[in-house]
Parts: sequence; structure tokens; C-alpha cells
Amino acid sequence: MDITKFSNQFQVRRLDQNDIETVFALCSRNSLYYHYCPPSVTRQSIIEDMKALPPDKDLADKYYLGYFSGKKLIAVMDFIASFPEETTAFIGFFMTDVSVQKMGIGSSIIDELCACLPDAGFIRIRLGWVKGNPQAEHFWHKNGFAETGVTYESNGYTVVAAQRKL
Repeated sequence: MDITKFSNQFQVRRLDQNDIETVFALCSRNSLYYHYCPPSVTRQSIIEDMKALPPDKDLADKYYLGYFSGKKLIAVMDFIASFPEETTAFIGFFMTDVSVQKMGIGSSIIDELCACLPDAGFIRIRLGWVKGNPQAEHFWHKNGFAETGVTYESNGYTVVAAQRKL
């Protein structure tokens, strides 16, 4: 998968161990997210997230991505190709830096991603948000995602599954 096509306005690249401090700084400023989805971010949790996989997937399908404006990390996305079905892409995590929130940048990133995925054979994109998090629910609804009717329990909170047809 050519992740450079994920955005025309930002540089997109895989994040690695050398980026942990930068990712930690971005995530730790987003206290509202961790209020609804505890525990708070740690450097160790970032390392674990970089390797975390859903069932029957391997690291070849995982893209732990950074979106950069120049040298500044403005968004982090955990993208899984072909999950839970071959023609479905999955966003396991998406967060923008607080300095660019409410400016349309997150929505622009999602729009660009959704525009390029059909060329890679995807027909839908799926994700989940923590039930009761108004910021997440509003953002994903605004970006064309609708609840699938499926919820599941994870670490003491309820996740609402949602998807968008491409």
C-alpha cells in the first residue's frame, strides 16, 4: 500500500521507535480523549500500540502513521488494511494535535484517506469510538461514519462500531 497517497497536503510516513517522544507529546495534550478512553497515554502504551494487531492480522497489514506539516507531527493514525474483511480498511486510532483541532484538518485528512482507498480495492472504512465521548461521536458523524449497531466492551468502556462506505 502506498501511504504517500493518503494525503496531498501532509507528508505521511510510518512512525517508529524514534518517534515515541513526539507521539507522546501529541497524545498527552489530548486529555479529553483519555478522560473517555483511559488510561492516560504512556511511552510504553505507544510502543505497545505500534505493535498491536487485531486477530489474524500481521505487521504487514499495520500502518502506524504520522501526518507531518514540515517537521511538525499534526496527526497520528493506526491504520489496518483488510480488516475485518478484505475490502474493509480499519482505523484503530486517530488523533490530531490540539493546536490544529477545530480547524477542519482532521476532517481533511479523513476525506483524503477515503478518497484514495477505493484505488487500493477498499469499499468501506470501519472504526470505533468510546460511547459517551461527544467530541469523537460528533467528529465521526461529521465525516460520514454511521453506527453499525454493534457495540462491544473493552477495558471498562463501551465501543461503538461505525463505518463509512467509500
